[in-house]
Amino acid sequence: MRYVGMILVLACIVTPMLAQEKTDEGPTNEKAQKTYKEGLEDLHHRMTEAALEKFKKADKQDDGHCLACQKKMIKYGLELRDWKTAETGAEEMVAQAQGEKNVAIAHYQFGIVLIDEGLDKHKDELFARAHDEMTKALAIVAKFPQAVFADGRALAHLKQDDAAKARFEEFAKMRPEDDPDRQRALRYISQPELARARMAPAFAIMTTDGQRISMDDLAGKVVLLDFWATWCAPCREALPHMREIAKKFEGQPLIVLSVSLDNDEQKWKDFIVKNEMTWPQYRDGGFTGPIAKMFGVEAIPHTFTIDADGVLQDEHVGDAAIEGKLKKLVSRAREIQVAAKPAN
Repeated sequence: MRYVGMILVLACIVTPMLAQEKTDEGPTNEKAQKTYKEGLEDLHHRMTEAALEKFKKADKQDDGHCLACQKKMIKYGLELRDWKTAETGAEEMVAQAQGEKNVAIAHYQFGIVLIDEGLDKHKDELFARAHDEMTKALAIVAKFPQAVFADGRALAHLKQDDAAKARFEEFAKMRPEDDPDRQRALRYISQPELARARMAPAFAIMTTDGQRISMDDLAGKVVLLDFWATWCAPCREALPHMREIAKKFEGQPLIVLSVSLDNDEQKWKDFIVKNEMTWPQYRDGGFTGPIAKMFGVEAIPHTFTIDADGVLQDEHVGDAAIEGKLKKLVSRAREIQVAAKPAN
């Protein structure tokens, strides 16, 4: 499931709450500047692998001092699962970071690279190294929420559940009650094994009928997350099937949540009314919308099936037959609900 890596790429590249003291710097070497520019042109033409090679070359030509090159080495190294390049970029960032905040952020970003690599390779050694990097970041800046949360995840993968729970409890105290990440941390406190699972990203949205839905509010329910758009012909063809699923599982522990990539809000609203799309609807605004980016959606229709524990189970591009899988997951969700009821 390729989107799991995307979750961590976003965590690494999005600037943490700590404000960086130093802006991105491109290469100073003349040859490196030319190579770096060629890499940007490759990105413009969606030639990611070629671009990554250019950024590596530019960084080398600049004697390992090109911060902008290193950030791109991390971002696209993670995306392409080129772990050696991502690690090199992160190590160089740590080596040349200046100022306490930037040093802390560099260690955090290196730790995120190692967690993502650990998830891909299933090696405890990588999670142990990630824990070391997060510890270094927190030794410099103790109130660094992202590093606290990430360290909890690293410790959970090392099966140090008590230490992981302590980190998640620390994180929960740093965030407001309605923060989706805080809700996720609370879930990990009660079920630390979920921090080792392929969890759906934590998010919160407001649907067309004014209902706030967060991923962790849906604990105990199966979620069918449907990415679509009114301008997408295959999506329109799949609509009757989605409507049938929403109707068939009505009243059961399952929710269908449709996420539109439409830019035109009124056109989208008119379409869902006309086509009687009565299940929860949300407009993300395109492939660059926050939820689409979070799940790494690049083509639609695109569905994700998430079980009652919030674990990603299935991913389909196109109108795939998913009812059989949903029935099994709903059956298990019912069992969980029955087990959770207190005995009379």
